[in-house]
Amino acid sequence: MLFTKEVRKGEAVLLLKNGEVTRVLTEGNYRTRRGETAEVFDMTKPFKPAGHQTEVLLQNAALRAALHVIEVADHEIVLRYDNNNFSGVLRPGRHLYWRGLTEYKFVRVDLSKKDITEDIEKQVLLRSEVRPYLLMYTVPAHAEGLLYADGKFDRVLKPGKHYFWDSAEPLTVLTADLRRLQTEINGQEILTKDKAGVRVNYVLHYRITDTVKALADTDDYAKQLYVLTQLALREYMSSYTLDEVLEKKAEASEYVQAALAERAAEFGLEVTGGGIKDIILPGEVREIMNRVLIAQKQAEANTIARREETASVRSLLNTAKLLEENDMLFRLKEMEYVEKIADKINGITVGGDRKVLDGLRDIFAVSGK
Repeated sequence: MLFTKEVRKGEAVLLLKNGEVTRVLTEGNYRTRRGETAEVFDMTKPFKPAGHQTEVLLQNAALRAALHVIEVADHEIVLRYDNNNFSGVLRPGRHLYWRGLTEYKFVRVDLSKKDITEDIEKQVLLRSEVRPYLLMYTVPAHAEGLLYADGKFDRVLKPGKHYFWDSAEPLTVLTADLRRLQTEINGQEILTKDKAGVRVNYVLHYRITDTVKALADTDDYAKQLYVLTQLALREYMSSYTLDEVLEKKAEASEYVQAALAERAAEFGLEVTGGGIKDIILPGEVREIMNRVLIAQKQAEANTIARREETASVRSLLNTAKLLEENDMLFRLKEMEYVEKIADKINGITVGGDRKVLDGLRDIFAVSGK
């Protein structure tokens, strides 16, 4: 006996007999035979048969041809797109989807490798469904990074964001600041050529020119440079007496830079500058130098005083010669002193005969010519 079965749009029907698929029906009207059972599926959803062994059903060629059969291995994930829109991540296992109604796209990702070689948009990588499988490292604009895979150097990373799959290889990124850096060497006790013990504070400026040499080929480049600077500074200070060191302090930077240039390049570094910040003398030496400085300043003061006295005497001598040679100038000078005396007293009482008055008149009189 035959029966009529209507299949609507968006549906798929499996006709089963004795647990095996006899036919796969899509939209339309069909006749079924006695003993056939029908199971209806929504073609917009994954194929998940209830109460049946999937392996048995997939033995039917028609059913297998009507499905996308996606096998995901343990070291893989698959990104699923529905009608060109990302819709999710398929984990390890078997996934079945109907063909025909929805346009599917599947991007297989091998998580056993770190590099993202698949054609995946950045916005998809940053989706919450994908992020658990992703590693992201940011290298600042003023730096470079070194990527290590499983403890081995892999490559240099330029500034920016870098994405990798969270693979079986543990990844590590070391960054190097490419801006000008500074190291300070403080309180170095050094003997000068004349065995004077001093403490020196020195500052050194440098920058990284080769990130691989600095980070991959050198164990703690900053410490290595610190030690080399110490040695160069000691060599410079021991070549001069204390007085010469104090006098040539500005030349220390040139000496240290020249001494470090070649060795620093081996570490991927370039020395760009530096100099002595402080030279700290022992207490007794500082006291002696203070006394010497006081004596020097006192001698300079005495020299200046003698120069002023000499200049003053020379000025008086010149004035005396002018007065001696010019009677009118001598009279004016007399009047100047009389005026100064008059400013200091309130009145003058003159006693004596007419000769006193004649003397005062002679003082104020203009020389007759």
